[in-house]
Amino acid sequence: MSSIAVPVPLGAPRRAWLTDLPVLLVAVVWGASYLAAKGITTGHTVIAVLVLRFAVVLPVLVAAGWRKLRALSAAQWRGAATLGLILSGIFLLETYGVVHTSATNAGLIISLTMIFTPLAEAAVTRVLPQALGSAPAGGTPVPRAFLAAAGLSVAGVVLLTQGGGFTAPSVGDLLMLLAALARTVHVLAMSRIKAVRSADSLSLTTVQLGSAVAVFAVIAAFPGAGASPWAVALDFGPREWAGLLFLSVFCTLFAFFVQMWAVRRTSPSRVSLLLGTEPLWAAAAGIALAGDRPGVLGLAGAVLVLAGTSWGRRAAEQDAR
Repeated sequence: MSSIAVPVPLGAPRRAWLTDLPVLLVAVVWGASYLAAKGITTGHTVIAVLVLRFAVVLPVLVAAGWRKLRALSAAQWRGAATLGLILSGIFLLETYGVVHTSATNAGLIISLTMIFTPLAEAAVTRVLPQALGSAPAGGTPVPRAFLAAAGLSVAGVVLLTQGGGFTAPSVGDLLMLLAALARTVHVLAMSRIKAVRSADSLSLTTVQLGSAVAVFAVIAAFPGAGASPWAVALDFGPREWAGLLFLSVFCTLFAFFVQMWAVRRTSPSRVSLLLGTEPLWAAAAGIALAGDRPGVLGLAGAVLVLAGTSWGRRAAEQDAR
């Protein structure tokens, strides 16, 4: 792939799954996060839930990585804090978006990240995808097979979401579109900021999440930001706390640690393609836990998503070799 990535040698295909599997697990928990977030969040409690979601895991991270955290250079602190600011924007957009649109629309729109990322990667490196033009001398273009696989996956998502039907475009739809763009920026930034590529992943994750929770805490202090985190915490019952812990530990701590680890061992485009299966897992969670029925079109879409992801992984691996 292009020079934007920080890949390890992929000459041994039998080892590729060691990187791919954790990223795929992130897609699974993120898919389940739609139901979890909807179960504990309203338009009046978005900021409070985000503060609680991050604050729950932050002390554990600081305690576990205190020595390496202190060893970070000023440049590494700045790089991780920058990623945290982007991360805060992603979560604000996604959480408000999920509250104000259907899960069907949210899953479809956020999946556009896997199209935005290779195109943005090509734009940043000034190397056009083969499907759009010729690469300059010495350049490494995004392979046609990869773009075709991403398109197949998106087509599968369209069929997958047809089972639930579409709602009229809303503010929530626009927010989810902006969230997909923000996710692309986040993935690319992790591979472009040189300081963070050589630092300890746990320390970088801690600074990143700390920056995000600081942003949410500042917003929560403003009048009209909704219920306070303290009031929301007191109002939570066992079910709400279980949902919050799932979002904190699995969808936040585990997910972003794995993403930072994986993007330094493979390409941003490959990471985003695997994360692009998120709508499939969101549908699976809906079927298993919420009684959703996708129908024949939805099942056909699920097959296309899996086929497109598998094809794209093979294309990315062959190009890297």
